[in-house]
Amino acid sequence: MVSYPQPTNHALTTRRPASVTSRSATSRRHRSSRSQTGGASFRPQNEFPNFAQTGDVEIVIHAEGQEKRYMLHRLILAQCSGFFEASTSEDWSRAQAQGVAPIAGPSQGNGLAKIGEEDEIVRESDRPVLPVAPPRDRYRWRYELDWGKKDDEVPMLVQKSATSSLFGGDQTYRPPTTPNKPTAQPSSFFRSFTAMQSAAHVPHQAPDNDLIRDYDNLFRIFYNYSPNLDPLNIAESYIQCKSLLNLADMYDALEVVGPRIDHHLLQFQSRLWKQIAKYPPSYLKLGYLARSRVIFSEALIHVVGQWPAGSNQLRNHVPEAVFDLIEDKAEELAEKHLKTEGKLFRLTLTTLRGERVTPANSYMDWLALSLFRQWLIENTSPPPPLPPKTTNSNQPSPRTQHQNKPPISSGHLYRLLFSAGPAYLPHDELKKFLKISKAFGAESSGNLEYRREELKKFERRMDEVKLMAKEAVRPLMKSFLELDLGRDGAGGGVGLGYLTCTRLEEADFPWD
Repeated sequence: MVSYPQPTNHALTTRRPASVTSRSATSRRHRSSRSQTGGASFRPQNEFPNFAQTGDVEIVIHAEGQEKRYMLHRLILAQCSGFFEASTSEDWSRAQAQGVAPIAGPSQGNGLAKIGEEDEIVRESDRPVLPVAPPRDRYRWRYELDWGKKDDEVPMLVQKSATSSLFGGDQTYRPPTTPNKPTAQPSSFFRSFTAMQSAAHVPHQAPDNDLIRDYDNLFRIFYNYSPNLDPLNIAESYIQCKSLLNLADMYDALEVVGPRIDHHLLQFQSRLWKQIAKYPPSYLKLGYLARSRVIFSEALIHVVGQWPAGSNQLRNHVPEAVFDLIEDKAEELAEKHLKTEGKLFRLTLTTLRGERVTPANSYMDWLALSLFRQWLIENTSPPPPLPPKTTNSNQPSPRTQHQNKPPISSGHLYRLLFSAGPAYLPHDELKKFLKISKAFGAESSGNLEYRREELKKFERRMDEVKLMAKEAVRPLMKSFLELDLGRDGAGGGVGLGYLTCTRLEEADFPWD
């Protein structure tokens, strides 16, 4: 009796050469990546400002008929901004949970055969059934710019709930679909590829609207991109930086935006120092918002030197810590001023015996000291009041004859004293002073040689007084400005009428 083998339901195992199997698998993978429409496969954008694949925060900015949309990440926004960190928390969040469809598991029953790694034909029905994971929840936040109901309200981002479409589900931003296109010819393909490469190097164009530009720069900084600020015109750049800092302050993001503003403005170098000297209160507020040590200290030195000239522009516009710092530095500068002024009035000359000069022991030296003190009084005291008007119209008014020179500012005065040269009390003034002296006229009338000797001696003694005055004002001549005062800076070359010897220590900065 002939026996026959019983048929089994197990899948047969067929062996093929490894080269054939790997080549067929490779060809299948290559063919599966091709587009079924004949054109390039569509891949959604996943880069700034639209992270369509990974973004979970949608931001819509409307301003003056323009619209700007962003799809960003909650993690980055929360790290850079305290506003987004609080508004996306569990207590304040209005995030919409969106179910993500799970990967389709194996079907039950008879399935198609697959070729495994060991080149075996195995049916899906013979594999163990794996449990299907439940759908994962992906949260999405949506913000829109709310302009408020009144004209004076500041527009601000407000969290909105995700809107639903007409057929159910959340209406999310999706890129437009591309129609089916025939396969391009090789020549046109290379032309398109070249055009795409050239377009990739085009810089990002800043929006025309100022508010949209500020929000765009804010989000660009969050993602470590350079903001679009004017690199040539420092006045326009100041306006843009100020507006961006105010926006960052509103969203609690000054720690991230400030260093970018500081880096941008410091590129102007000398032009920046001159602008700070023209508008110190404005740059003081900007330097405080940007947490810029260089800009803040530069502006503070100018403000303290002119204090209280700019108090009205800063009062109620800067924090109390900044205002108190200015007042403390101004008091320190005033104390230095008083000490130096006392030293100048106590200057004296001595005789060969070491005695102070008096009219009795050295009359000419005493005259030199008297002239210096009189010049110092005239330039540190306010001018006397004008005489009253005369009723006689024929006689000239004393007001026209009594022309007092305006007093020299403290900065100019001390820089003149520090020069210790012919900048003040020159040769001609000394000569005129000796001519009107009675002692000079009585002792040297008719003797030209003796007059010249006395004049030279008088000038030498005056030079000694000037050298002592220079050493007395030396502590006030230290300048901690980045502004270059020039070669004649000690003589007031740039026209600064105030002192610039204020210095800020590390512990003085109010944000530390």
